[in-house]
Amino acid sequence: MELFDVSSIYKEFEYPKEFLKIVHLGFVNFDFWYLMDYDQTEWRIKGLKERYPDRKLVPFARRGDNDDIVCFDIDRDGRVQKIHDFVSAGWEQRKDYESFWDWFREAIDEMIEEGEYDEL
Repeated sequence: MELFDVSSIYKEFEYPKEFLKIVHLGFVNFDFWYLMDYDQTEWRIKGLKERYPDRKLVPFARRGDNDDIVCFDIDRDGRVQKIHDFVSAGWEQRKDYESFWDWFREAIDEMIEEGEYDEL
């Protein structure tokens, strides 16, 4: 999977090693959540800058059944933020995670708890 070069927008940003590890391992789809590819990330990051100009968010995953996305928050030392996109500024925040792994665990737990796979 090709990652968007975020440093073209936020020079100080580097993807966290934990995130790069799951990309390298090919863990890109977790049933409800999936990692965004180059084009999706480019489109979302530009939109986030317009919709929420007071925030520096780097989107990396999206929930397939609604407008929730998760982003690295540059202004908060790379903490992960769950954002409900396309709402008015000030109403977008859903959850704050201390680390990428905290979000990843929750995404996997959602897959285990809510997911039924009938195509086996």
